[in-house]
Formats: sequence, C-alpha cells, structure tokens
Amino acid sequence: MAELRLGPLLRYVDGSCATVWVETSRPCAVEVRCADGAQGLARTFQVGGHHYALVCVTGLTAGTATAYEVLLDDHPVWPLPSSGFPPSRIHSPAVGDTVRVTFGSCRWAAPAAGGPDPVGPDALDTLAVRLAAAPDHERPDVLLLLGDQVYADEVSPATRDWLAARRDLAEPPGAQVADYEEYTRLYYESWLDPDVRWLLSTVPSLMIFDDHDLVDDWNTSAAWLADMRATPWWNERVLSGLMSYWVYQHLGNVPPAELAADPVYLAVCAAPDGTDALRAHAAAADADPAAVRWSYRRDFGRVRVVMVDSRAARVLDEDKRAMIDPEEARWLREQAQDTRDGYDHLLVGTSLPWLLPPLVHDAEAWDAALCRGERGPRWARFGERLRRAADLEHWAAFPDSFTALAELLAEVGTGPGAPATVCVLSGDVHHAYVAEPTAWPDGVRPPDARVVQYTCSPVHNAIPRYLRYGFRFGWSRPARLIGRGLLRHGRVPDQGLDWRKTGGPWFGNQLMTLTLHGRSASLRLERARAVRGQGQRDARLGTVAESVLTP
Repeated sequence: MAELRLGPLLRYVDGSCATVWVETSRPCAVEVRCADGAQGLARTFQVGGHHYALVCVTGLTAGTATAYEVLLDDHPVWPLPSSGFPPSRIHSPAVGDTVRVTFGSCRWAAPAAGGPDPVGPDALDTLAVRLAAAPDHERPDVLLLLGDQVYADEVSPATRDWLAARRDLAEPPGAQVADYEEYTRLYYESWLDPDVRWLLSTVPSLMIFDDHDLVDDWNTSAAWLADMRATPWWNERVLSGLMSYWVYQHLGNVPPAELAADPVYLAVCAAPDGTDALRAHAAAADADPAAVRWSYRRDFGRVRVVMVDSRAARVLDEDKRAMIDPEEARWLREQAQDTRDGYDHLLVGTSLPWLLPPLVHDAEAWDAALCRGERGPRWARFGERLRRAADLEHWAAFPDSFTALAELLAEVGTGPGAPATVCVLSGDVHHAYVAEPTAWPDGVRPPDARVVQYTCSPVHNAIPRYLRYGFRFGWSRPARLIGRGLLRHGRVPDQGLDWRKTGGPWFGNQLMTLTLHGRSASLRLERARAVRGQGQRDARLGTVAESVLTP
C-alpha cells in the first residue's frame, strides 16, 4: 500500500483551481477531494527512486474555503489521524479580496518537538500554531519563501549522523550533501516538522532558491565557479541541487496552464523514470544561465508578484558581470511594465537585498571595481579574496544590474497608470529593515508610486553579535564617509541613487506581512518569542513594527 512520505503542500491557488504537491512511498494514483465537490487526480512520476505528484484541483468556487483530503489509490492518507490540527483548507480568492503576503528567508530545520533550540523559536512554527488555534481568523493568502529553504552546506547533527552512516565524511564534500538522495533528506527534515507540514498544507506558497540551497556563495564569481568545477564532487552536487529544487520547490511555483505545456515536466511525467530528463535540464541550467528561467510571475487579483532568480541567472565574466542575464532582464522588464495599467501593487521578490546599508553597498561596489581591474592585477586578486571571505555579492556587487533595477522600478512607478506601490522583497542578511530611495539617477524621473524595499530574515537562524553592530553602523554618517573613501579608491562613478533606512534593523526569527487592499498597503513585522520553556508551542509571534505605505 502506498504511503504519504511528504506533503501535502498547497502551492498554486486561484479562483477556480489549485495545485497540491506530494511525495509517496511508491507509484500510485493521488487524488485530492474537497468537501465542496472540487477534486483532482494525478499519477505519480519518479525521480531518483522517489515518487511525486502535483495534483491540479479544479471546480473550486471563488470566495470560498473548502477542506480537502488526500487519497493514495483510494486510501485516505491526509489529514493524519489524531494530528490535533484543523482540516487543511483551500481558500479560493474572489475579485477584490484583500491580499496578505507573508514573507521571509533563511530557515534551519527546527529541532524535534520538545528539544532545545539554540537559535530560538521558529517563526513558521509559531505562525502555524497561531493559525491552528484560530483557523477562521486573519491568515496569509500566500507565503513567499525567499531563499535558503534548506541548508546543503550546514546540516544538523542528526543529518550529519545520517550522512556518516551512508559514506565516509573524511572524503569531500564531508558533512555536506553530495547527491540527490541526500538532498531529499534535507526536505524531509525541514518539511516533516508537524507544525510546518500543516502550515504548508493550508497556506499557498511561492519559493525561490538562494546560495545555501546549493552551497554558500553559489555563483559569487567566475573564479569561484572555476574553482568549484575543478573539484571532483561539485558536478554531482550542483546537478542534484537543481534537480531537487525543480521537484520540491519550482514545480509548485508554476501555474497549471504553463505546467501543462512545459516540455521538461511532460518528459519527466511520461518516462518510467524521469531522472535522465531532469538531469539533462539541470545540466543545461548549470552550463548556460540563459538556457533555463527559474524566475516566474504570479498575479493575485490586481497584485503582481515577480520572483527573480538572483543566483543561477548571473553572468559572471568580469567585463560583462550582471545579476541576471540579458534574456532574463528583458523578461523582468516585460513583467514589470505590464503592471502600468490595471495593477495596484508590484512586488519584486529577490533573495538578495537591492538596497544595503550604505557602507556595505559601497564596499561591494568598490570590490567589484577592484575585481574588474580598476587598480591593477594585485588589487584584483585581493578583491576576489575579499569578495569570497566577506560575501560581497549582492546587487551592489553587480553595479550595472543595480542601476538597471533602479531605473526599471522608477519607470514602472511613474505615470497615471502606475501601481500605488512598488516593493522589493528580500532576505539573506539575517536581520530585517526597511529602506526607501531618496534620490534617483540623473535623467530618471522620481516615481509617483511609493518605492520601498522590505528585507526580512531569518525565519529560523542566527546572526553573530558583531554583525549586528556592523549592520547598525553601516547606516551611520561615519560609515557613509568610509564608503565614499572606498569608492574614490576604486574609481567608482557616482550611480546617482541614494536611499535611507526607514525602519529597523530588527533581529530575531521573524516574518513580515504586507496587507494589500485596493491601492492601500500596510506592513507588519512579527518576531517569534519564547513564552515559557523552549518548546515550539511555548512561543508566540509578537508585533515588532507596523506601518502604512499608502492609506
């Protein structure tokens, strides 16, 4: 008899259909039945000896919520018996509904229930506990998980023990994941957490990778990539990482109509074992950033979300360095420009912040100039070492892409048909803050829309105390003076854009929620706090900050 190994994950939802992702123990028929009669059926497909299905549920009624169950070969497997959680439900939106977008990044898997947690309560766990206690109260309409959903290079003690029982950790890559099977272990550890499992079964989610989903500093530079490709283990690692990302995260990002015409999905589903087809897809993506687009777009009524791949789409040649390849840049421009008529809000999701503390930004722009050879080969070698050691690889380290994004956001936010807000949502840096442009490059008209960057991280991780002080200092006047000195040394021209911090920095395990209704928008930042003891159910989400973007 087939068993449910992982999931269900509720992914895409609109006014008439939804997709539900599962992993099963063997080939089978997967059915989703809703209390209101909506249903969906799919056969599993196989990758790497594992069995998956993405079920398209049709017949939903806009503006309603319906409980659902999952059956494998007509045998009910979800909800779990005696789980203690309310039924998983699909909330199908109606035209004009308020849209609540909850987002964050960087989540280590929480320890087993009742165990000590060295980094404090998990924000996703605490959100799940709150929703389970009051399932009919305010809830997110979508979770945006902005990178580092799993940590391939920083595994838990339990996973390390599992790896050690499988192979010799004295051999590279040591206590890091090496192949597809080991990647599946990371997802089991993270998504079988009972609270998170229920949360992902009842709140739709969008995901994008960041570096730790594969390895720290993934695609930092051409020299970094050459060094990694020279190792005997990297090829299997990167292909397995991209394959597992496609299966566990990317599939659910894609709307059903697009998926039905996707040649890779069709080939994987049609094959007795789709491993070879998916491996070829991953190899193409690794060889040429323009060959595969991991970025995608989703609309929630008059709210558009554009999720940008700021890792695999990079152009790394120092003379052509770009955060996203030219084809991806054209695609991003098309998706953003389409919001100039008919959309109230544009949300651009990118795992890496666009606007950093000024000292950090200037250090990255200076380092990029050194690596480009502005101060000669000796400084270029120093710049490459510094880039890797200090993680200087955000949008600021790709100056042309940084400026191009600023110009695009200003263009989209200008004119009578512009959205009310243009928001950049990001994570990565293990703290939260709000930043807003105050001056724009020469020749760029200041936008009519409110342009804001919201950075929220981590969901469940930590940051050393010295970095907390560093991020605070990075916004100060002395830091700006130091940054200007670095730019002069690197012969970096003034980009013309300036910005200020309008909230934060905030530290801890946290989530942000944007509430969008018509042309109004507001933000709430909540932090997970322990109430008593150290168990996950002894923690609560507490409001740290609230603000109104547009009334």
